[in-house]
Amino acid sequence: MLRFLVMRVGGAIPLLLLLSIVTFAIIQAPPGDYADYIKSMLINQGGVPPADAEIQAQAYRVANGLDQPVLVQYFNWIWGILTRFDFGHSYYYNKDVGIVVSERLPATIMLALVCHILASVLGIGLGIIAATRQYSWADTLLGIISFLGMTIPRFLLAIIILYILVFRMNVSEVGMFFSAKYGGQPWSWDKFVNLVQHVWPVVFIATFGGLAYNMRVMRGNLLDVLNAQYIETARAKGVPESGVIMRHAVPNALHPLLAYQGVALPYMLTGEIEVAIVFGLATVGPAIVGSMGVGDVYVTATFMLVLATTLIIGNIIADLLLVALDPRIRLGGSAE
Repeated sequence: MLRFLVMRVGGAIPLLLLLSIVTFAIIQAPPGDYADYIKSMLINQGGVPPADAEIQAQAYRVANGLDQPVLVQYFNWIWGILTRFDFGHSYYYNKDVGIVVSERLPATIMLALVCHILASVLGIGLGIIAATRQYSWADTLLGIISFLGMTIPRFLLAIIILYILVFRMNVSEVGMFFSAKYGGQPWSWDKFVNLVQHVWPVVFIATFGGLAYNMRVMRGNLLDVLNAQYIETARAKGVPESGVIMRHAVPNALHPLLAYQGVALPYMLTGEIEVAIVFGLATVGPAIVGSMGVGDVYVTATFMLVLATTLIIGNIIADLLLVALDPRIRLGGSAE
């Protein structure tokens, strides 16, 4: 197990390096940079003549290294990460990128983890119910829910809920984690309830898609396992049906879902990001979109690198869970 973990982590390092190169190149591909954003602001809001605005923009490029080739900018960024754990300076927020990440990433991760846990527990449970009641009204209803969860775009569902909350229910506190009276207050049960009241749309929408996928896969896998010969043997030996399902069928049906956990957390992160953009929450999503819009390249590149890291970590965790669930699975297919 330890050898397997060391090899996976060692293999992830060059992969992350390659992803950082591709990400940085893609971000830098569109024309323009943050100096152009400054130039447009000077012209449109400051009334500065275009020629003077261009001079100031060029001075900003020189002062912040934006006039250097993209390759040089990348190596300066990645060398700062490797040697000083310095992710660069955010032009738009005017602070270290590490501070921007630390302000937004914890809330994003917590929301994504909550969504992931709910989607896994509810999806697997409902999948078991659907498989053990095949062709019943419950199976049909859960099938409809699964179909809707996998087909309705998350951003569209977020827009619909936002419209209902703001224009039909006159909810004014949208785009925040807490009401104004709880700002800076210590944690309490009332503050937690207030948090739930503000973030439930994000949790619901991000959970809905993952729940639908888990439920559909669990139903299909469990139906296949229930028709296996060893299940019939267990029934013939007099094992109670609940024992047949929970002790014999469900663990084997979980294998594909455990493999899916490698992309589940990034999936929940992207789901949270989509919904947070619509609702304007102070999480990773709006920061990525905003930084891309103004050319704040180091913020965008760092957040994309973080998302890639979660994907790699998720895959490693999924492999470890598969090994723990099935002792037959070993590195290279050999038993230890």
